[in-house]
Amino acid sequence: MKRYFIILWLIFSWNTPSWAEMVDTFQFQSEQQRVRAIALAKSLRCPQCQNQNLLESNATQAYKLRIEVYEMVNQGKSDQDIIRIMTDRFGDFVNYNPPIKPQTWLLWATPFAILLVMAVGIIWRVKRKNNDPA
Repeated sequence: MKRYFIILWLIFSWNTPSWAEMVDTFQFQSEQQRVRAIALAKSLRCPQCQNQNLLESNATQAYKLRIEVYEMVNQGKSDQDIIRIMTDRFGDFVNYNPPIKPQTWLLWATPFAILLVMAVGIIWRVKRKNNDPA
């Protein structure tokens, strides 16, 4: 009997999606605007979530910001204007590709610094191993 329940569970759960997607019913004036708005929402980070863009996030704030981006696209604002408005409100954190400026140098330099430390560590270990008389 237990086996039948497991088989039924597998059959019914096999075709169901494992993730939910929030459906936006926003009406765009053209297909190009819809594609542009979705690309913009993908390029902006949700200020409430950890490393999710506005399109992926199911947070209420992300939904509101996504609708706001859609409305700005419908109003004819440029991508740069929309990104500027969002960065003015939330800082460079909201932008997945933040500009290089004094406030973001640490953000841009950290990966290179980690690489440099790792390279120095590897070189140090190799030299130490080669100098061992054993």
